[in-house]
Amino acid sequence: MIEVEVKMKVNNFNSSKKELKKLNPQQEPTEYQEDIYFERDDIGFAKNDKALRIRKTTKKDESAVFVTYKGPKLDKLSKTREEIELGVEDSDKLKTIFERLGFYENGKVSKEREIYKVEKYVVSFDNIENLGTFIEIETTLEDNSDFKPEVDNILNLFKKLGVEGSPITTSYLELLEEKNKIQ
Repeated sequence: MIEVEVKMKVNNFNSSKKELKKLNPQQEPTEYQEDIYFERDDIGFAKNDKALRIRKTTKKDESAVFVTYKGPKLDKLSKTREEIELGVEDSDKLKTIFERLGFYENGKVSKEREIYKVEKYVVSFDNIENLGTFIEIETTLEDNSDFKPEVDNILNLFKKLGVEGSPITTSYLELLEEKNKIQ
């Protein structure tokens, strides 16, 4: 599965949410997500633009855990990449398995995510702990043969939301690491 994703930093969500309402979105329950990223020195996920994470998601009275592999980005404008995700029952046991295989925790990202669907696009309003507010828009494809038109469609959707600027192609984890180096 290929995830086509574009992310932009915003100062607040108010005007974008107002514009989004004009598109008659379907609102999903707000999620609280904790992402724990893993690394192994001999694999070098960060150096190879890949990621392995455990995501704990809570919404309403439900919670779920997923393990996700993300491949390298396929272009410089978006975060389009292969994504393989699988639901798991127990994050602690999975973390122990990773540790037994030589992986170590490389970082953590906590966020509150408001999710809307507009046609085949998922629009997420993300409030990242210790980082700020961002909007991500994504869709999925079976393969990467024709993802560039989807990137253009996502950028047009950002314009409809009144968000302009340069897409951010670094992950939230990388942005947090950069911020912590500066402080």
